[in-house]
Amino acid sequence: MRAVTFDVSVPRYLLAKSLGRVSDTVLYGGPSGVSLCEMGESPLPGSRWVRLETVLAGICGSDIGNLSYAASPAMEPFGSFPAVIGHEILARVLEVGSDVDGLELGQRVVVDPMISCAVRGWGRADWCGSCTEGLASTCEKAGECGPQAVAGAPMAPGLTIGYHRSLPGGWGERLIAHESQVHPLPDQLSDRTGVLIEPLSIGVHAVLNCPPPEGEPVLVIGSGPIALATVWALRATGFEGEVVAQTKRHHEAELARALGASSVVAPGDEARTALVQTGAQAYMPIVGPEVYAGGGFPLVYDCVGSKTSIAQALAFASTRGRIVLLGCAAHIPRLDLTFLWARELDVKGFVGYGQERWRDGENHTFEVTMKLLIESAASVERMITHVFPLSQYRDALRATANRKASGSVKVLLDPSG
Repeated sequence: MRAVTFDVSVPRYLLAKSLGRVSDTVLYGGPSGVSLCEMGESPLPGSRWVRLETVLAGICGSDIGNLSYAASPAMEPFGSFPAVIGHEILARVLEVGSDVDGLELGQRVVVDPMISCAVRGWGRADWCGSCTEGLASTCEKAGECGPQAVAGAPMAPGLTIGYHRSLPGGWGERLIAHESQVHPLPDQLSDRTGVLIEPLSIGVHAVLNCPPPEGEPVLVIGSGPIALATVWALRATGFEGEVVAQTKRHHEAELARALGASSVVAPGDEARTALVQTGAQAYMPIVGPEVYAGGGFPLVYDCVGSKTSIAQALAFASTRGRIVLLGCAAHIPRLDLTFLWARELDVKGFVGYGQERWRDGENHTFEVTMKLLIESAASVERMITHVFPLSQYRDALRATANRKASGSVKVLLDPSG
């Protein structure tokens, strides 16, 4: 099958760090570890596994961070390479193991890419605490192989399909997945909505686990899919208060409004005005940027995770406010954490999704997200701005990495092309 693979090496890391800013050919072209190739397929590893044909796959900001070596190396032990990239996956069932229930050939499904203790082959008695709670996104055995074999070899370490040597991701024509990772897509939802279930679920997971009280304003920092997903999730779960979305570009602002933002501000003066309108008073220290006291946002969702966005979240949060970190923050030097302790702020990070307590029951975030999409009838597929055939993966990566030039929000790959 055809697939886009990525391999990691020290020489490529050094090349990306030294020349990556000069030419993106170093990051996505011939010298990089990214390539389109023909590769073999593994047999189903067991009776509870399925083979899938990729219909559409998304490109995530974390993909760009990893392919460009901009992400922190701290997570390197929890991946394995070479790997077929892609963790935002809409697929169709091609083959089912003999003990798989509830899946039919030809059925459209979305894939939870997180690799749990069950996927690794551990019996329930040996599951880690996170997997016991249904939260495989923080599986504590991601650095281990586990007893499950794939193609006659021990399953490689790794937390996520798409960064895993044994389990190919969605940037290929086909993949395999454990039945616990596969969720049927309702007929009411289109392919383009289905491929967004994974990023939308990140926003839903954060909102369900750190919801805003009614009557309090919320600030959502970021103009990418996760920020837009968070705006939508706030409204879809019933929040009726003020949602201030901070975006950079006009088309992103339009999307934020369409998905439920009360108001949209640009970084800088417009964002400062929104803060002052909460009752914040500005002060100027002897050196350094302006600081504020009073007012502020009791809840800030930072969906960027950069030095600039985290500093803004710390500055804009009210006393004893909450900051939810959804951006893939990495090593950030010289970040001033003064207001973390001076205002007694709570900072909470979220990654992925899992079992949720929702409406007096328990459901996987993907199931909650699909139900909310049907109920809200939101046109989330407007976030999809570009679709490239697999053969044009380099153009797709460039469009994702340079959103200012391309006008992209969500970029997809279509393996059939």
